[in-house]
Amino acid sequence: MIDNPSPAEPGDEPTATSAPASPASLGRIIAAGAVGVFVEYYDYAAYGLVAGTIAAIFFAPGDQTAALLLTYGIFAITFAVRPVGGIVLGHIADKLGRKSVMVFTLTMMAVATTLIGILPDYAAVGIAAPVLLLLLRLAQGFSAGGEMGSAMSFVGEWSAPERRARNLAWVHVGSYVALFFGTLLAFVLNVGLGASAMAAWGWRVVFLIAAPLGIIGFYIRSKLQETPSFKRLISTTEETRSPFREVVTTRGNDLAILRAILVPILNGAGYYVLFTYMPTYLKTNLAFSAGDSLLVTLAGISVCLVLIPVMGHLADRWGRRPMMLTSAILTLLVTLPAYSLMTLGSTWTAVLGAVVLAASFSPQAGAVHTVLVELFATRVRTTGYSIGYNIATAIFGGAAPFIITWLISLTGSVASPAHFLMGTAVLSLIGLLILKESKGTVFTAN
Repeated sequence: MIDNPSPAEPGDEPTATSAPASPASLGRIIAAGAVGVFVEYYDYAAYGLVAGTIAAIFFAPGDQTAALLLTYGIFAITFAVRPVGGIVLGHIADKLGRKSVMVFTLTMMAVATTLIGILPDYAAVGIAAPVLLLLLRLAQGFSAGGEMGSAMSFVGEWSAPERRARNLAWVHVGSYVALFFGTLLAFVLNVGLGASAMAAWGWRVVFLIAAPLGIIGFYIRSKLQETPSFKRLISTTEETRSPFREVVTTRGNDLAILRAILVPILNGAGYYVLFTYMPTYLKTNLAFSAGDSLLVTLAGISVCLVLIPVMGHLADRWGRRPMMLTSAILTLLVTLPAYSLMTLGSTWTAVLGAVVLAASFSPQAGAVHTVLVELFATRVRTTGYSIGYNIATAIFGGAAPFIITWLISLTGSVASPAHFLMGTAVLSLIGLLILKESKGTVFTAN
């Protein structure tokens, strides 16, 4: 029988018992993980990128700020159910396998996103429009709660320790490809159709794209095989009866959960503040055109697409903590100057600010998911990951646009996003100071 990992470090499993996938198979495994992450984040990107249009057509006409707050309120409420989805779906993934949850989450997300694209607006059905929107967003939040934990656990368990961070970085890139694709699509539609056509029907195209994406993703994931370490866990009857109870009550796991909440705070805030919220911020608060706002956002996303795989490679070489500490410190140093560049009113200075912010954020994005996967043992990995990641993302990611919109309305300061982002960097820095380096962790059957 394989010894349990040290209680102080639940994911530290020093005995190798499962071979990593072959290079050819690993490519398909990474693609399978990335495609679901793509669909999940494409939805969140789509909603954030057309938030201004949603505010105008799904709520009663009148106060624009109130409508935008309600729009972002629904966005934030969606994240509130993510920890619930993470607990339920993480439990299933740790009991029945990662593959079944990965297929379910992708299907549920794609269906809900597609249905948003055919919803009637406020003019047609009144208050039923935002209610239906909320219900579909809650379904998306529930499914998203289990997506990242199961997908990252799946790819991480198939990966050799010396290549785990770069493999998971490529999965994470799927979320930025989704954001890039969604932003580019919104840019093309805004420029090509104009504001009136975009409000009339163009916004629906952004959501309806999820249907073919979901079909492709379902096909890819349905062909997967379960991970070696999970198969061995089942064969040795070492699986836990209640992953949730074990992960929150076992000594050592409680500290791992605290780390899993604190460490990814900057990741969640950075993604939603720097990219999803950025077009609305630039357009609403700094008087940029819709096209220029999206162009600035595309520049930042492009930097992440290039740098995140590089940072994953460096995390495998130098360690996870050094990369993430660097990111948190850089974010504290450059955020206010970068946002000051945006307030100058020039598209190109705004692009420079977005590029600087994205570059400082990339080391965090390149290593964070590897840290979360390596914090927990196989028997509770998806559950522990999902609890920590979803709590952090719900509070500091999903709620960020609402909080920042409210802060700007309250204070009149367009620097509110910078202050919020810097605060999250401090919290992640605290988590990193109590985090042990996990480079080289080998996953066993338990």
